[in-house]
Amino acid sequence: MDEMDIKGKLMEMLTDSGALLEGHFLLTSGLHSGHYLQCALLLRFPWYASFAGEELAKLIKPFGPEIIASPALGGIIIGHEVARALGVPFIFCEREDGRMKLRRFPTPEGMKFAVIEDVVTTGGSVAEVGELLKSMGGIWVASGCIVDRSGQNGFAKLPGELLSLAKMAFPVYRPDECPLCGRGLPLVKPGSRKR
Repeated sequence: MDEMDIKGKLMEMLTDSGALLEGHFLLTSGLHSGHYLQCALLLRFPWYASFAGEELAKLIKPFGPEIIASPALGGIIIGHEVARALGVPFIFCEREDGRMKLRRFPTPEGMKFAVIEDVVTTGGSVAEVGELLKSMGGIWVASGCIVDRSGQNGFAKLPGELLSLAKMAFPVYRPDECPLCGRGLPLVKPGSRKR
């Protein structure tokens, strides 16, 4: 399946699952948007999660990761699917007192790892996980996601290119310049990370 076929199938799955939402959303970055990707709605279907994991694993495989890591909660299902497709172990990091921690798993000291997320907007969570595991002696070789919303202007420093199944760009607005606020649309915070 070529890149266009993969993106087309992914868009069909996002729409079918209700994962592509329209409205007025407060993003984790603090910006506002009229669109939001709730990939949990996509990943609740095991056959969609399997497809996305296998296709993302094909992009990650050339980097030779020995373990896959993800930020909780959003990256857990897709990270596990990528690890399954590659035949390597999976770990996740979770927030404790506002910072990412590796709590449930042995450290990946000396191991090559890839960080996998569902959707990347700024890359902040991916960078936190990668830097944490690097500080524990892991070797960060790749980063990937289902959908890259960073528009090549992500704020986080990731090693190499962010690999993704699709790139999407939706307009985002600073709160003081948001036309959706000006129209009085209710603001919804669908993400999980608190600022």
